Amino acid sequence: MKALSRIYVGLIFFLLYVPILVLIIFSFNEGGSLASFTGVSLKWYRELFADEEALTSLRNSVVLAVSAALIATVIGTFGALGLNTMRKRWLRGAVQTVTNIPMMNPDIVTGVSMMLLFVYFKNLFGFRMGFGTVLIAHVTFCLPYVILNVLPKLRQMDQSLFEAAMDLGCHPMAAFFKVVIPQIMPGITAGFLMAFTISLDDFVVTYFTSGSGFKMLPVTIYSMVKKKVNPQINALSTIIFLIVLALLAVMNIVEARRAKRLKQN
Repeated sequence: MKALSRIYVGLIFFLLYVPILVLIIFSFNEGGSLASFTGVSLKWYRELFADEEALTSLRNSVVLAVSAALIATVIGTFGALGLNTMRKRWLRGAVQTVTNIPMMNPDIVTGVSMMLLFVYFKNLFGFRMGFGTVLIAHVTFCLPYVILNVLPKLRQMDQSLFEAAMDLGCHPMAAFFKVVIPQIMPGITAGFLMAFTISLDDFVVTYFTSGSGFKMLPVTIYSMVKKKVNPQINALSTIIFLIVLALLAVMNIVEARRAKRLKQN
C-alpha cells in the first residue's frame, strides 16, 4: 500500500511540474520550435526584454497583483474578524455564503457584470476604464480567498488570550495587533499569497475590465498566441514562475522565523 501511495504521489507531482520544467528548458532553446532543442541560448530573453509592450504588461500586472492582494488582505482580515464575532449563526452563515459567491461564480459572469457596471459609471461620470477598474474587480474576487484562509485561524485561536490582554489593561486595538494578528498571521500570509497569484493569473475578468489603454500580462499573452505561439512566452512564463517561487520562499522563511521566535518566547 505504501508503494502504491508513493507511486500515486509521484505521478501527481510528475503531471504538475514536468510541463513547467519543459517550459523552462525550452525558454533557453536557440530555435523557435517546441519539438526539438537546438542549443542553449538567451535569445528569447533578450527579445523579451527588448519588447516594450511585454515589459509594460508585466510591470502593470505585478503592481496590480501586489496592490489587489494587499487591499484584499486588509479588508478580508477585518471581514473574517467581523464574521467570527457574529452571534447569530444563521446570519453568519448567510453572510459567508454571499461572500463566497465571487469565488464560486464563473469568471465570465463576474467579468461581464463588472464591465457593465463600469460602463454605466463611465457614461454617468465620464471616467476611463484602466488600472482603477481592474483593481476594484481583482479585489472583489480575491476577498473570499483571504476570508477563507483567515477565518479558520480565528476559530482555532484561543479567545481567552485577547480577553486576558484586555484584563491586563491593554487597549482593544493594541490587543488586536499584539495578540490576535500574530495568532492568525499564517492565515493572513496564505490569503495574501493566494490573492497575489490569482490576481496575477486572471485573464477573463481582466480582459473585460481593463479597457483599451491599460495593458495587462494575461491579455498581452493572449494576443501573442492568437496566431502562433511566440517563444518569448516561454521566457516570460519562466520569469513569472520564478517570481512566484521567490515570493513563496520568502514568505515561508519569514513565517518559519516568526513561529520559532514565538516558540522561544
